[in-house]
Amino acid sequence: MSDIRAALRAQAIETPSWAYGNSGTRFKVFAQRGVPRDPYEKLADAAQVHAFTGVAPTVALHIPWDRVDDYADLARHASEVGVRIGAINSNVFQDDDYRLGSVTNPDPAVRRKALDHLLACVDVMDATGSDTLKLWFSDGTNYPGQDDIRSRQDRLAEALSAVYERLGEGQRFLLEYKLFEPAFYVTDVPDWGTAYAHCLRLGDKAQVVVDTGHHAPGTNIEFIVAFLLREGKLGGFDFNSRFYADDDLMVGAADPFQLFRIMYEVIRGGALSGRHGGPEQGVAFMLDQCHNIEPKIPGQIRSVMNIQEATAKALRVDGDALAAAQAEGDVLAANAVLMDAYNTDVRPLLAELREEMGLDPDPMAAYARSGYFEKIAAERVGGAQAGWGA
Repeated sequence: MSDIRAALRAQAIETPSWAYGNSGTRFKVFAQRGVPRDPYEKLADAAQVHAFTGVAPTVALHIPWDRVDDYADLARHASEVGVRIGAINSNVFQDDDYRLGSVTNPDPAVRRKALDHLLACVDVMDATGSDTLKLWFSDGTNYPGQDDIRSRQDRLAEALSAVYERLGEGQRFLLEYKLFEPAFYVTDVPDWGTAYAHCLRLGDKAQVVVDTGHHAPGTNIEFIVAFLLREGKLGGFDFNSRFYADDDLMVGAADPFQLFRIMYEVIRGGALSGRHGGPEQGVAFMLDQCHNIEPKIPGQIRSVMNIQEATAKALRVDGDALAAAQAEGDVLAANAVLMDAYNTDVRPLLAELREEMGLDPDPMAAYARSGYFEKIAAERVGGAQAGWGA
């Protein structure tokens, strides 16, 4: 039990700056009271999640949504409020020039513009002390014959190579894949195999990030996790939940058993400590969610707690009993070992652990009592609220 407590205490879950701003669907972005108006206020809100959970010490930025004049000052502010800058996320999907793609666009001038942005994001990494660059491309085509599939892969490889060469010591990039949307015929990075192939060709500083909402229905995500861990190419997760497609709902909301199975493979692969293979940063546990109708900060707190619960259950799997059952070919016994761990109520354990860390055993209730929401709702009047594209 002491090993389980130590592992849970050491776990770190990164929250995204954009989760604290207004978000929505294609049809409507819903505004809420107290939403941050700039990156400094986003970091202040993220610090509340860390203060009440104790395991969310870093915040991912999205450029240009989090653009500031002085990134070193933003990093200083993060430290002052009790967090650090985490991954830097690039954005080459919200400019009119990228209608036919960014780094795979048939126009070399557009490709140059997109690459310059990616290289500028590495500059932000240098200024903030970030060690991870997240790359996601909406690039693709909608119709057969619209562009040459092979040529687009060549252009993608060229851009990734240029970014890779720009990375400094101790830095890496994580390449994200997505099955579809906004491209509906061919997406240039549609699956883990495509991302893996590009990263394998480049070297240790290029790894794959798994967004749990970016797969076809029925995809066995834990197999992907196990395979990439075995190859030393799993760089991190974008945790969220989906019922139908890329829903970006709170992690564990749709299929908590899937989250448990994923975390078991993470533990089985020796990656929970964040020191697995490749670059020293290890596997990053990041949230990527859109809190459209629920309050922002409580939505993040609950998401962190959901990952903790899935992790605690996965840590309770009796590895010796499971291995013995598997060796004997005892199908039911092997499955029972996993189910026994999954059906364990780990909430009392996590409550005790939080008390040992000097935290309230119920982060949600503690935040509600803190008065922080009432404070920011009163103070953040005027200006432009942060949201998609800001």
